[in-house]
Amino acid sequence: MKILWYLYILRCSDNSLYTGITNDFGKRIGMHRLGKGSKYVRSRLPVKLVYKEQHQDEKSARKREYDIKRMTRKQKEKLILGL
Repeated sequence: MKILWYLYILRCSDNSLYTGITNDFGKRIGMHRLGKGSKYVRSRLPVKLVYKEQHQDEKSARKREYDIKRMTRKQKEKLILGL
């Protein structure tokens, strides 16, 4: 069975956006919400999932994460809104 990868964007309590990838989406989001995920998110709880993409492999998820992290805030907001 092929493992899928997910790219996700969280909106933090300070309205900042956090982008990450995982191959176990439910577990990773749960860890973030419990304050046991990334150090960045831990200090900005609570968080809300605002965007998610599915990828066939880690390489494509990492490339997409890199591309999104290079976007401006305005570009990220448009992506989240589906524009």
